[in-house]
Amino acid sequence: MKRAAVYMRVSTVDQNPATQSIELHLFARQRGYEIVQEYTDHGVSGTKVRRPALDQLVKDAHRRKFDAVLVWSCDRLARSTKHFLQVLDELNELGIQFLSQREAIDTDGALGRAIVVIISAIAELERSLIVERVRAGMRRAKLEGRRIGRTPLNIDHAALVRDRLSGMSLTQCAKRHGLSRASVVRFVREAQTRNAAQSS
Repeated sequence: MKRAAVYMRVSTVDQNPATQSIELHLFARQRGYEIVQEYTDHGVSGTKVRRPALDQLVKDAHRRKFDAVLVWSCDRLARSTKHFLQVLDELNELGIQFLSQREAIDTDGALGRAIVVIISAIAELERSLIVERVRAGMRRAKLEGRRIGRTPLNIDHAALVRDRLSGMSLTQCAKRHGLSRASVVRFVREAQTRNAAQSS
């Protein structure tokens, strides 16, 4: 029976990788693999090349701790074609098989590897198109005079600093000027720094 490692990733901490785990254990049983290790990157974006669990998986691959790597979907491993192929090439050089359940990919043969390249290229193209659509929407909004991002705070800095230095509590000052306590502290500190620089 082949030894398999399972790699899972979820982008946010409130997502649960349990769904991937259940599916992959069932997949491994159907294929006749014994899962010897699980690697999970919890709350990590797929755009990040360096990930704790993925890095450990690659290290363990070099130590020959397993014969195959199973993932629920190719995009769990990587979002860019370049990174995806780098990982696959490294696994391939070590003689480690890669299987993706959702896309029904098995890199044991030439056809499987060709499909991997095509799918990853399409995924990257889709991601690029989404980014471009967002940018186009932001450009259009700007041309229409709509503001992008946070509305700038309309604060009377002098009054805020005066209130705080006159003895008003941090909480009262924050409420009066519609700010967070941290912002009040920051504005007062900036004002004191400016005054000290001017007087020196």
